[in-house]
Amino acid sequence: MRLRLIAFASLLGLLTACTSQTVPPPTPFPPDYLPTVVVMTGQAAFATAAALSATPELPVATSTSLPIVSVPEVPSATPTLAAGFTDFAQIRYLSPGPMSSVTSPFNMQAIIAAGESDRIQVDLLGEDGRVLQRIIQKLERNPLGIFQRFEFHYEIRAVSEAGYIRVSTRDDHGRIQALNTMPILLYSVGTNQINPPGNFIYERVAMDGFKEKADYYAGEVALKGRIWPFNDQPVVIELLNVDGKPISTRILNMSGSDTQPFETVLPYKVSEPTLARLTFRQENSLLSVSDPELGKLVYVYTAEVMLNP
Repeated sequence: MRLRLIAFASLLGLLTACTSQTVPPPTPFPPDYLPTVVVMTGQAAFATAAALSATPELPVATSTSLPIVSVPEVPSATPTLAAGFTDFAQIRYLSPGPMSSVTSPFNMQAIIAAGESDRIQVDLLGEDGRVLQRIIQKLERNPLGIFQRFEFHYEIRAVSEAGYIRVSTRDDHGRIQALNTMPILLYSVGTNQINPPGNFIYERVAMDGFKEKADYYAGEVALKGRIWPFNDQPVVIELLNVDGKPISTRILNMSGSDTQPFETVLPYKVSEPTLARLTFRQENSLLSVSDPELGKLVYVYTAEVMLNP
């Protein structure tokens, strides 16, 4: 028995010696190892938090990957005028603009260059042309125009109807010197919705190389330029004498309401130098009521010219 205990103790000592030789002791950490681990762990934690909280970046498609889509053109409230329409209108509406929705009462603001008679006429018309309100007053002549403000009151039977503001001026012989119209929508109830004036601040007639009171000879007044018609009705061009009677007349047929070029010659006969008024005028066929003085006129542009034999 004693021999067995001695043998077991010897074997146990041998195994302990083998184990101490095969398993090396742990290697000590470098002096700066623990701080480095702390820093790296902190950086990893911040990076993970940023990745979780950041908005994921969407892939950016290049121009080669986008399909070509045809987008229909949306028409603007007023057409884009061709080059050359840069002269401010003698009657320049500031507010309301075209197709504004108004209720009674409402205000109209404009810059108006009075004619040589120093008289202006401001009308509010219903959709059939009846006069809902008329204002006639004196205004000092200023070629650059003078700011004016008017208040309109009206009553209509329907809930709404198309309406027009029409301002006209006259020269010292009583001829129409300028006339301009603003289409609006009249409502019996509701709130005002005012549109900007857009291109309505410019004259609708632009002539190439034309000057006020220019001299013409040989019995012809040659004209060339562009017109922005109010509608598709013909534009009448006339030379008027001091009594307002036509010396010469030409009719230009309009193809729609877009801007379009024109070229024409007005013949005339005079025995002495005569100062005449060159007139462009257009009517509104939608008006069923004709004014005793202004008829159905919707736009008039005039300028004086000298006719020589």
